[in-house]
Amino acid sequence: MKIAFLTTDEPLYLPTFFQEVLPALAPRTVGVYVVPPLYRDQTTLDAARRYAHTFGWRDAASLAARVAEARMRRRSIASVCAAVDVMSRDAADVNSPEFLDDLRELEPDLLVSVSCPQIFKRPLLDLAPAGCLNIHGALLPRYRGVLPSFWMMANGERYAGVSIYYVNEAIDAGELCAQRSFPIEPGDSLDSFLHRSKAIAAELLLETVGAIEDGSVRRTPLDLTEGSYFSWPDTDAVARFRALGRSGW
Repeated sequence: MKIAFLTTDEPLYLPTFFQEVLPALAPRTVGVYVVPPLYRDQTTLDAARRYAHTFGWRDAASLAARVAEARMRRRSIASVCAAVDVMSRDAADVNSPEFLDDLRELEPDLLVSVSCPQIFKRPLLDLAPAGCLNIHGALLPRYRGVLPSFWMMANGERYAGVSIYYVNEAIDAGELCAQRSFPIEPGDSLDSFLHRSKAIAAELLLETVGAIEDGSVRRTPLDLTEGSYFSWPDTDAVARFRALGRSGW
């Protein structure tokens, strides 16, 4: 089974995910496409301002410094791909005709979205015969939407999880095929939590690919009426997060 990954340019957590996944899946992986870490028509400056407005300029400066350090150390998804001889390419719009033509030439059987911030349209979803998987850092259908790790910690949850599901055109909706729960530790920062979540997601994806290949995968439609959805946090949510003793780093 040939696999193509759709992901985003994030140097703190995603390289670790791909370091866990690609050594096992390199023979099956035809390409890893990396899109900008922006939503809709957002610019880099827009994203920085929104983060600073919500979390404060001190946290924004700390995040910028960590990202800059990671880039100086050449920590990237592209470098992970190069180490295992997997093709990686930058992509602007995964729904564009040009991108779809490029992807079709690779003839992937399965697409896997890993933190890709773009909404997938029907021509992309129909491109791979085995479908398109997405990895979400929560126990769906709860905590759909953005930044589920933050929201679970801000709401005082004791357990978190990772879900893998077949994508449709709605947001965090489709058919669940794998899920794993794990505890949120009392001393967890958002940083430590995300590192652990990505490691668990990598392990779960490898198991899921194996289940798809041997025909044992089970698909269960997500019941969105029983779930919850969260958008970008406001300052009240950040205050609640900090009042519980949580920090970003």
